Amino acid sequence: MCGIVGYIGPRPAVDFLLAGLRRLEYRGYDSAGVATVAADGRISVTKTAGRIDDLSARLAGHPVSGEIGIGHTRWATHGPPTDDNAHPHFGGSSVVTIVHNGVIENYRKIRQRLEGQGYEFRSATDTEAIAHLLADCLAREQAAESVADASDPHAPLIRAIQAALAQLRGTYGLAMLFRDYPDVLVTARLGSPLVVGVGDDEHFVASDASPLVGQTDKIVYLKDHEIALVTATSLRIVHRDQGHVQPDVRLLELEATDVDIGSYPHYMLKEIFEQPETVLAAMRGRLSRDDATAILGGLNLTPQQLGRVDRIVLTGCGTSWHSAMVGEYLIEELARIPVEVEYASELRYRNPPMDNNTLVFAITQSGETADTLAALREMKRKGHRTLAICNVIGSTIAQEADGGVYLHAGTEIGVASTKAFTSQCVVLALLALYFGRMRHLSYTAGRRIIRQLEQLPEQISRALDCNAEARRIAAKYFQCTNFLYLGRHYNFPTALEGALKLKEISYIHAEGYPAAEMKHGPIALVDEHTPAVFLVPQGFVYDKVMSNLEEIKARGGPVIAIVGEGDTRVADIADDIIEVPAVEEFLQPIVTAIPLQLLAYHIAVLRGCDVDKPRNLAKSVTVE
Repeated sequence: MCGIVGYIGPRPAVDFLLAGLRRLEYRGYDSAGVATVAADGRISVTKTAGRIDDLSARLAGHPVSGEIGIGHTRWATHGPPTDDNAHPHFGGSSVVTIVHNGVIENYRKIRQRLEGQGYEFRSATDTEAIAHLLADCLAREQAAESVADASDPHAPLIRAIQAALAQLRGTYGLAMLFRDYPDVLVTARLGSPLVVGVGDDEHFVASDASPLVGQTDKIVYLKDHEIALVTATSLRIVHRDQGHVQPDVRLLELEATDVDIGSYPHYMLKEIFEQPETVLAAMRGRLSRDDATAILGGLNLTPQQLGRVDRIVLTGCGTSWHSAMVGEYLIEELARIPVEVEYASELRYRNPPMDNNTLVFAITQSGETADTLAALREMKRKGHRTLAICNVIGSTIAQEADGGVYLHAGTEIGVASTKAFTSQCVVLALLALYFGRMRHLSYTAGRRIIRQLEQLPEQISRALDCNAEARRIAAKYFQCTNFLYLGRHYNFPTALEGALKLKEISYIHAEGYPAAEMKHGPIALVDEHTPAVFLVPQGFVYDKVMSNLEEIKARGGPVIAIVGEGDTRVADIADDIIEVPAVEEFLQPIVTAIPLQLLAYHIAVLRGCDVDKPRNLAKSVTVE
């Protein structure tokens, strides 16, 4: 949930730390801090509640020096956003300085024991317990007069860290500085992501790859239970069970344009307008006209294994759960395979009956969502084949799943997901086509679906032309405090997603419903101050949705309707309409999502909300 950066090399560390934290601020933005090692070995810590700009101002008034450092931007889990609770935290008498992403579930017991030994705590965080535990384990190692081999001066440090980590229950991504080892930056991970960038006589550390863009094109994705000892000229990795392992250096596939905001006022708007390209990227190389099917080699399953699949479970959280609902409609209609959609946070604690022919897909943008990862691990433990639909290469879920499909949507920095949702829906459409062609779907039907998918980027571009109209409608309704979002069939999940977008970034209460369900209770909410956003593109439930729309109008509720181009019937009834291109019903959730994203964006801007960094939220939810 939090952002971590680190640097060791010939340059002033604070320059990279601040720039890196700005790129990671979407991971947490209620407090921030840095620690640097000066030439004399002293570790200086500067931290503050608030944003990176507040930290930068504090550093401008009290500059720090040093070519080794760590930094942190926080999303609070233990203790409110205060200077004391901000990271970094000290352990012992400044023996160790750490930053942490994750949650330590047994920190209270550790804290009580260490307080009994005389350690003084200054914060309410679980992180400080780790810091003091590390200091305690290092002191015990030193008291035992453990000596390093001549070839391994860091052996006592490694043993102390391993002893401390063995006592932790929960998740952690750690970057650590040690007073007695001033030439090394140490990292460790379990369940929370960390990467190491490999440069020329310098190394970088970060929670994800975005801070490394422009610094290096070589990256190492750390795995669970790995400790990395990083110096300016070397990278050494020690695994809890395997001992020393060779770093797997990969090519960093991000470009500067992926993480720069360009001419847009917010990342969210930039990412909304990137969707013609990201949808195309999700399909690139994955459509075979000759065979009238999709090409999905990353599933790592033989045709015989896939042919035996008789049930699919899709699991995710938030926006990914909504795309999973779209996938349920797609796969059941095109492939005739029963599909169930499960909240990942619930699936891990349930015991649903699932046989050996059940396939489980974990859907996630970040690949680090704690609830989704836990659900995937539980399904793997029970022997089920698990696959991932994921955007981040090298993420934990991407590594642990048996196979899967990458979105290739590029870095999504806006906390409220936009382009990941439409890319997930496209990948699920590819899966539906793939499974359909393995079963009953004809060659002619497969070719028709491919033609429709190939037209989708252009149709999304045309849908984006509604931006001005969405802004006008937003100006009309932005002071309302309640919204309803209503759709049926394929557009019901999109209604849920539209309501979520509005809640996330504008803090307006909004609810999504199947349109027909309104009359079974929620219609009591309708009044002249509660707009209802209807998704009414042409399709076989069009007349039914029109009847539901009339029910709202009969009770004086304002209606905003998302309609197909040239639809005059809805225009005669609705208060406001937004037209989108007419597409086949199975693609409607992708096209109708565009105006809902823009409407939420403009309402949030008019309300003065921080669109990219909404309150209480962070991009990568790595805690349960």
